Amino acid sequence: MTNTPPPVRASLDKQPAEVAAMFDGVAGRYDLTNTVISFGQDRYWRRATRSALRLRAGDRVLDVGAGTGVSTAELGRHGVWAVGSDISLGMLRAGRRVRPDVALLAGDALALPFPDGTFDAVTISFALRNVVDTGGALAELARVTRPGGRLVVCEFSRPTNPAFRTVYLSYLMRSVPTVARAVASNPDAYVYLAESIRQWPDQSALAGRIVANGWRSAQWRNLTGGIVALHRAVRG
Repeated sequence: MTNTPPPVRASLDKQPAEVAAMFDGVAGRYDLTNTVISFGQDRYWRRATRSALRLRAGDRVLDVGAGTGVSTAELGRHGVWAVGSDISLGMLRAGRRVRPDVALLAGDALALPFPDGTFDAVTISFALRNVVDTGGALAELARVTRPGGRLVVCEFSRPTNPAFRTVYLSYLMRSVPTVARAVASNPDAYVYLAESIRQWPDQSALAGRIVANGWRSAQWRNLTGGIVALHRAVRG
């Protein structure tokens, strides 16, 4: 009998090996679980991210933390050259099975495998929160972007209405892990998800980090009442 290793849940220290192993463990049903726990809003968030990048035919765009490549596929339409990068080999394998035409490469957000100024635009969706060094990742994204290129960070944030925020946090901490037990291959990973969202900086604080690490003109737009925020900036 083959012994299956126990599922991994990363700690809030966000060590890269732990994060990669945790996402390896959820790869098989990752896209389905995200759609269920977001009530289908994940599709809207992906479309909004693409719109915020203002991509044009011929642009080169990098999708960091691409996972299974569902976000990369959204970006790579209408003549845009899109490549996804992720630290989890399990997520990349799952993505290549269902999206063989999407370019997916292994890569650490703190040491991207691309020369300086390669891309016209870069984005990171729901992954910056999982990197051990937020500032280092933002600086690395700036390194691989040409001067004047665009950044969009799509990440969970802080609902702006206090009453809605209370309801949301209750759902996040109580209901998300329960729902994940029904659909996810590693439900404990979604306990980490909830905890990491709760400790993440708000919209203004994240904008400050972006500007401090190679970007200018940082602005944000709230989606779904501030559950998610799109931060947009320009390479200095």
